[in-house]
Amino acid sequence: MSSVEVVLGFLEEAEPWRLRSSQFPSKVGGKPAWLSQRGLPSGSELECEVCRLPMVFLLQVYAPISGQDRSFHRTLFLFCCKTPECYSRNDSRCMKVFRSQLSRKNEFYPYEPPPEDEPENRSEENHDVFTISGVKLCWVCGCPGNKACSRCHGVTYCGKHHQTLHWKQSHRRECCKPETSADTTSPLLFSESELVTEPEEDSKEEQEDAKVEGGGGEKGGGGSSLAEALAEADLEEMAMHETEDNKTFQQFKKKTSSEPHQVIRYSRGGCPLWVSSQHVPSDEDISPCTCGAKRIFEFQVIVLWLMTGIS
Repeated sequence: MSSVEVVLGFLEEAEPWRLRSSQFPSKVGGKPAWLSQRGLPSGSELECEVCRLPMVFLLQVYAPISGQDRSFHRTLFLFCCKTPECYSRNDSRCMKVFRSQLSRKNEFYPYEPPPEDEPENRSEENHDVFTISGVKLCWVCGCPGNKACSRCHGVTYCGKHHQTLHWKQSHRRECCKPETSADTTSPLLFSESELVTEPEEDSKEEQEDAKVEGGGGEKGGGGSSLAEALAEADLEEMAMHETEDNKTFQQFKKKTSSEPHQVIRYSRGGCPLWVSSQHVPSDEDISPCTCGAKRIFEFQVIVLWLMTGIS
C-alpha cells in the first residue's frame, strides 16, 4: 500500500463566477474552464475513438506541482463519450485526459492569486471567444470551434453535430436576433458543481482492521451506509465473481464507506484503489510518456457518482 497522501474530492454547489478560468477551479460538468488559451485540443483529438462523435467534458482538477515554475498553474481535463454502446470492458478509447499548464508569470492571468470576492466587472467573462488568443469556442460544449452559423455568424461550433443540436434546442428561434445568452445550458452537458477537496483520514476501525487481514470486510454499519449512498447492489454485480475479486471489492468498500460521497481520489505518485482484481493493467499495458519516461498514477474517478451525483 502506498504511503503517499490521498486527497478526496466532493461535489459542492458554487456561484458560477467561482468556476471560471480566472479562479483556477476544480469542477465537474458544464463547459471546461480552460487554463491556457493556446494549445487547446483539436476537434479530432476530442472525438471518441469508437463512435467518432465529440466527447463531452466531465471534470477538471487543478493540480499544480510545487517547485516547478513551468507547472505553477496546472489543470487536468477529463472528457468522456455519452454513447453507452462505446463502453466495453477494459476499453478506454471513449475517455481522454488533457493537461494544461502555465508558469506563474504568463500572458493570461495576474501574477498574484485571484481575489476571494466576486469580481465587479463581469463583462470580462466571455464564453464564446478568448480575448487574448482569439480562439473561438463551441456554443454547445465550450471546446475550440471556428465553424460559425452561416446565417447570423454570431455563434461558433466545434462541428456539424453540435451545430445541429443547438439549432434544434434553441438557435432556430434566436438566430439573427440582437441578443442571445451564452449561459444557455445544453442538455448534452453534465450539471456543473465545484470539486472541493480534503485529505483522507484513516478511521481507528480501519487501522485496527489492517492488523487483522482476511476477515472479508466490515460487518454491519460500513456496508449499509455505503449501500445508501453508492448503490451497493450495482457494485456487487461488478465484482463478485471470484474469491480474490471479492477481497479486492471488500477493501474498496471499506476504504470508501467512511466518505461515501467522494467522487475523486487524488494521489500523485500513489496507487489506485481497485474495485476489482480483474483487468488490472500491468506495467507493460501502460504506455510511456511521449518523452519516454514511465507514467505514474495521479487520480481516479469514483464512477458511481455518475449515477448518483450528477445528471
